[in-house]
Amino acid sequence: MPGFSCVGQKGRACRGCRGYTPSCSLCFALVAPHTLKSAARGGRERCQAPHRPVTAGWAQQPCPGEDLAPPHHSRPSSWRGRAGRLPSLFAFRVFIVLLPRCSELLPLLSPSTPVPLSLSPPCFSLVGAMPYLLRDSKPRPPPLPREARATHSSGKAYKELKQDCLRRGSLFEDPDFPASDASLFFSEKPPVPFLWKRPGDIVKDPKFILGGATRTDICQGDLGDCWLLAAIASLTLNEKTLARVVPLDQNFGPDYAGIFHFQFWQHNEWLDVVIDDRLPTFKGRLVFLHSAEHNEFWSALLEKAYAKLNGSYEALKGGSTIEAMEDFTGGVGEMYEVKKAPDNFYEILEKALKRCSMVGCSIDTSSAAESEAKTPFGLIKGHAYSVTGIDEVSYRGQKVRLIRIRNPWGQVEWNGPWSDNSLEWRLVSPPEQKRLSQTALDDGEFWMKFEDFKVHFDKVEICNLTPDALEDSTAHKWEVTIHEGSWVRGSTAGGCRNFLDTFWTNPQIKMHLTETDDGQDDCTFIAALMQKDRRKLRKFGAEMLSIGYSIYESPGGDGHLNKDFFRYHASKARSKTYINLREVSNRFKLPPGDYILVPTTFEPHQEADFCLRIFSEKKAITEDLDENVAIDLPEPPNPTPSPQATEETEEEKQFRALFEQISGEDMEVSAEELEYVLNAVLKNSKC
Repeated sequence: MPGFSCVGQKGRACRGCRGYTPSCSLCFALVAPHTLKSAARGGRERCQAPHRPVTAGWAQQPCPGEDLAPPHHSRPSSWRGRAGRLPSLFAFRVFIVLLPRCSELLPLLSPSTPVPLSLSPPCFSLVGAMPYLLRDSKPRPPPLPREARATHSSGKAYKELKQDCLRRGSLFEDPDFPASDASLFFSEKPPVPFLWKRPGDIVKDPKFILGGATRTDICQGDLGDCWLLAAIASLTLNEKTLARVVPLDQNFGPDYAGIFHFQFWQHNEWLDVVIDDRLPTFKGRLVFLHSAEHNEFWSALLEKAYAKLNGSYEALKGGSTIEAMEDFTGGVGEMYEVKKAPDNFYEILEKALKRCSMVGCSIDTSSAAESEAKTPFGLIKGHAYSVTGIDEVSYRGQKVRLIRIRNPWGQVEWNGPWSDNSLEWRLVSPPEQKRLSQTALDDGEFWMKFEDFKVHFDKVEICNLTPDALEDSTAHKWEVTIHEGSWVRGSTAGGCRNFLDTFWTNPQIKMHLTETDDGQDDCTFIAALMQKDRRKLRKFGAEMLSIGYSIYESPGGDGHLNKDFFRYHASKARSKTYINLREVSNRFKLPPGDYILVPTTFEPHQEADFCLRIFSEKKAITEDLDENVAIDLPEPPNPTPSPQATEETEEEKQFRALFEQISGEDMEVSAEELEYVLNAVLKNSKC
């Protein structure tokens, strides 16, 4: 192939040299003959990573490959390029080159035998090694529909839809989230027949908000979404944030049209989700979230809008309070293990609430049988609570630190010291009780001593608000930068540091820390890695992946770091754990300088979209290095073409005819189609 060169401007190679995309298909064509021949001689090799990620609960394990284990690699789960389809030039040239050697390759190319392609050929002078690509012998689930990744509500805007309904004199019916079982569950049927009713069909005088939105408006129904309800309870503590999520320009008054809207933050943008007001009921009562006031419906409609955002009500089963808090605010979460919290933990919580941060807490369970089990002190295990206040009270001449907790059930409270009817309150003056909003009602909210809180609770989640969510000029505001990207099988899904051969192919973000904190020598920042849309994709079989990241000191330059760098350099910081939560975040303090942040899944070759956010005390400058893959390609030789070079052999003609038949007008084939073509040509080959 005379004259071939894939080196782009200023000596930078295209993404295809690392990702096998149409932009540089010839790279793989030159490599494949040597690669497959080596594979035929060497056979298969498969190494399993010696450690596993955290997949449930809060137990935390680091990715041990960083410092505790030698590098390992694992077999990828499929053979596929970045774009999912391979260009015709790629397909034709690779396998025309292979045909003369197919007698050596036939034993490896049977459908039942996975073929490892170790792409580090001597004919290339690459910076690092290419990723491992294999064809997995086990069946794969069908690809996720593209429309399932959408997060926006379809159709017209809220005001336009409402005006259409008022003009026609009809009530709005949402075609995107119909009043049917499909909006309720995706893996089961309702236990009893639910009847969808509008609020006016349930009560005579429905109200959107009655006497202000408060924590008592949130009572859990027959759905395991206490994590969401705890976040809603925290949301009611900040009127401005609440008004953004729950717009106040809607009611059941004269301009009622059966349509409502709510706003949620999703991956760097705010979405306006439009719904109708038909709600699932059984025997005339709401089945899911409801208010203590039976004619108040803002909380039930908010839950429905959030269910629509995530695909169904069932998609809301099980979750982390911080997930909903982030969707309500666009903030970033921090998680603390109470038993291991720093000495100034009380001050951390106090400052968080003063900054209008949303705070939740929970008690761990050791088994499924303990889920929602009640302790002797009236607390519920495996249940999400909201932290709604923190204060000090004078008691017998001393200051006692108290913390206020709310159970989203609207009942079942702490019965220990400083509970609603405890003796301690009798020694507190009435004005002090009034200041602390102390009541003896069984409303799900209670005070407890901070020391008792640390004994009985295990986890605390804090959602720090972004500048656009903080309208209070006195509140602390973070500097925020955001990067969005994807882990693509066979390209940028390199897995954690356990998998050295592919780890370097992960996306890399360069971070410049230039300004230290006020009065400090270091720079404080929070790195938050979020996987997108996994809850919405549940009905297609997708689950949360175990994710994390590592931070390295930059060696200088702007190029994508290669495998050798990670072989000989340890990270300066990293996420505490690889865990299957939507977001993993940690707070760091590092000296000023340049750093490289590498976001990864635990296992290689797992596909997902992600969003990486950097929250810093001072402004941090970041840039994506994913496009800058350094490569050193020698000029290929210019062989003298033989007289027969322009004539196709019989095998080449067979291949071309079959390829054109399958590829269609776009002259492109998928990995599966390419495999079929190869098997057919090799089967008929005379070599």
